[in-house]
Amino acid sequence: MQNATDPPSKRSKIERKMDKIIYILFSVLISVSFIGSFFFGINTEKDIDRDRNVKRWYLRPDRTTVFYDPDRSALAALFHFLTGLLLYGYLIPISLYVSIELVKVLQSVFINQDPDMYYEETDRPAHARTSNLNEELGQVDTILSDKTGTLTCNSMDFVKCSVAGVAYGRGMTEVERALAKRKGDVVPHDDGNTSADLQGKSIKGFNFKDDRIMNGQWVNEPNADTIQNFFRVLALCHTAIPEVNQETGEIAYEAESPDEAAFVIAARELGFEFFKRTQTSISLHEIDHTSGRKIDRSFTLLHVLEFSSARKRMSVIVKNDENQLLLLCKGADSVMFERLSNDAQDFEAITMDHIKRYSEAGLRTLVVAYRGISKEEFRSWEEEFMKAQTSVSADRDALVEAAADKIEKDLILLGATAVEDKLQKGVPECISKLENAGIKIWVITGDKMETAINIGYACSLLRDDMKKIVITLDSPEINDLEKRGEKKAVAKASSASIANQIREGKLQLSSCEGNSIPFGLIIDGKSLSYALSKNQEDSFLDLAINCASVICCRSTPKQKALVTRLVKKGRGRTTLAIGDGANDVGMLQEADIGVGISGVEGMQAAMSSDFSIAQFRFLERLLLVHGHWCYRRISMMICYFFYKNIAFGFTLFWFEAHASFSGQPAYNDWYMSFYNVFFTSLPVIALGVFDQDVSARFCLKYPMLYQEGVQDVLFSWPRIIGWMLNGVISSMIIFFFTTNSVLHQSFRKDGQVVDFEVLGVMMYTCIIWTVNCQMAVSINYFTWIQHFFIWGSIAFWYAFLVIYGAISPTTSTTAYQVLVEACAPSPFYWLGTLVIVLSSLLPYFLYRAFQTEFNPMIHDVIQRRRLLSSELETSKDLSKKTGKLIEEDSLLSK
Repeated sequence: MQNATDPPSKRSKIERKMDKIIYILFSVLISVSFIGSFFFGINTEKDIDRDRNVKRWYLRPDRTTVFYDPDRSALAALFHFLTGLLLYGYLIPISLYVSIELVKVLQSVFINQDPDMYYEETDRPAHARTSNLNEELGQVDTILSDKTGTLTCNSMDFVKCSVAGVAYGRGMTEVERALAKRKGDVVPHDDGNTSADLQGKSIKGFNFKDDRIMNGQWVNEPNADTIQNFFRVLALCHTAIPEVNQETGEIAYEAESPDEAAFVIAARELGFEFFKRTQTSISLHEIDHTSGRKIDRSFTLLHVLEFSSARKRMSVIVKNDENQLLLLCKGADSVMFERLSNDAQDFEAITMDHIKRYSEAGLRTLVVAYRGISKEEFRSWEEEFMKAQTSVSADRDALVEAAADKIEKDLILLGATAVEDKLQKGVPECISKLENAGIKIWVITGDKMETAINIGYACSLLRDDMKKIVITLDSPEINDLEKRGEKKAVAKASSASIANQIREGKLQLSSCEGNSIPFGLIIDGKSLSYALSKNQEDSFLDLAINCASVICCRSTPKQKALVTRLVKKGRGRTTLAIGDGANDVGMLQEADIGVGISGVEGMQAAMSSDFSIAQFRFLERLLLVHGHWCYRRISMMICYFFYKNIAFGFTLFWFEAHASFSGQPAYNDWYMSFYNVFFTSLPVIALGVFDQDVSARFCLKYPMLYQEGVQDVLFSWPRIIGWMLNGVISSMIIFFFTTNSVLHQSFRKDGQVVDFEVLGVMMYTCIIWTVNCQMAVSINYFTWIQHFFIWGSIAFWYAFLVIYGAISPTTSTTAYQVLVEACAPSPFYWLGTLVIVLSSLLPYFLYRAFQTEFNPMIHDVIQRRRLLSSELETSKDLSKKTGKLIEEDSLLSK
């Protein structure tokens, strides 16, 4: 509960920017309505001068209502302002919000059904748990990742151990192999075999190889008593439940964590089989080291002191057949060594060295110890412990922990365990591809520093060409202060040390500036608590963001959330957090996007996330393909929506200015009502769902394409304003070309000129053609659905005119037979539409031609490269085209 945070409400950056654009458009609406009402008031006042002479006699200003009264022109202007708000309301794209929600839901369906993100082993596809953040996937600047279960499988294998100062377990782990390759050492061949039982069957959770103690041979070791106690602790100190298969007699274990299951399985395979558990007892089949025979032993379970992230250890108190009281304990070395008896064992230093070597090999280590308890000590302690457990005060947990602390002391060291958590398939390649896309990756883990560093090398997060900046409080001075218990002095010295190390790190960065040498930052949890303080967090962030990779070790769940918050607020860019366990929930909720791994640790992270995937490697496709597509589609969709509404709305304004700002709409009411519903809505939805600038293969081949989203190229203010200006220019071309081409000459064969109804239909036809053809020009990837929606929308306009025009004139009003009798028979209508539509599209054509040739965007370069590479197969002028490809390669690498 101490690590819990309230779930936030998340909105994408595009949505927040869209709100600002709506405010701008609303301001334009107010301004246009005010301009119209202002000039309307002036013209109305001039219709009757002081001598009562009438200027526009045909309007009968002497017989008018309050809406047009020269004597009360100010009031008339006010009513005209309200009329303008209704007339130009089409500038505000209300239907945009509905269209975006529909598009995002369909995009989420495509993410859910992507077969390349389906994990067959667990039968889990990708799952978009929200549709609000689809486009945000294409703008991720920093990824903050957990390690265990996220980068690794969280399927623990017991591989090595140290007992009484002797290291047991042979073979090399994945990290050791990567380490050996990095150092240039010869790596022995890995046959991929794991440990097997007598029948040669592989055993999940047990990959231990050492003939000295396997198959009961441990009884011949000189330290057999210590080995017996070591594995007995592993067999008893846990909360696992045995499940016996009635048909085969095999025992499986249900444990709280994969680590715990691995320990119980290891104990079983080495002769200490846990087979029965009740509320008060634990029973084992074990080998007696004196006789070598298998016997049953039962231990009375008195108390369980459970593991927590604060305690970092677990203990059980049991009574054996000889009525001896024993405390069995296992935990992290950071808390266990300080609880050992002052009469230190001879092998304590050797065990610490083994733990360091295991950590460097990327293994997870635990220290195993025990002690005997006298009956008097147990009786007095139990009384205090039960009192703490039954307490109903707010500090109950603190009382229980304090009581447990009193008994967990003077321990006798037995040894240490080492379990391997293998990297998931494809993690190094995925991290490399994401880094090539310009995404920074931080790993925040609870593991030891040595383990995290070597895992970093194994998964390509750290590289040989990197310089490491290590921030740690593991210094003799601070250790001495901690031993003396001087908390204030420790805090002061630690804060000064962290500030100095951050300052030195910045000096290293500045000294190598311009040399393109990448840096990796590694910081432990104790140091992180000081680095995240108010007076140092800005300096720490400044150092971290200038490093290529960041690894935070020994981090608590709360620290994970705090680091995520610092990066999100300090950078102002989109952050993505990914994790698999309950301890990652705070981090997932704090980030702009939370991605949960539906893995071994349950569904807590996946249920609290915005998107869930089964493997880390699927993050590559989720971001570089779906993220890029969704960002591009939503950006284009919103810009196009503003364009088409402005193009339509401003023709109304130009017509009103032409008609003395009378408030007369240029189009039939049903034309205007259907504009955003039937004639232009479906193509823009198809754009948001299906458009692709490049294929998925090219998105993954050229990861730098992802930077278009990170830099917000497609939804920047210049681009938004450019689309708005395109709408204004299109409206001017449509209105002024239409009016100047038809008003001063005959329109039909009988010599009749254009009337109000025909002018409205012709302008509206040009608008429908222009905005839909603009859509066709902007689309990069055509499907039959897009063809159907674009050309179907245009065809529906003509069908609507025919059907609606056939209705009685009392209903159809200005649309009565306007196409069949007036427009369709006139060649000028068709020719004028063609010329005006081409003229309206010409500015965009010229702009895109200039941009593609002289200032291409990344997707323009990739599209041209794809075209040239396909032409290379049939072209004879190979040298020229190859030179072009080399030139574009340099553009893509910038």
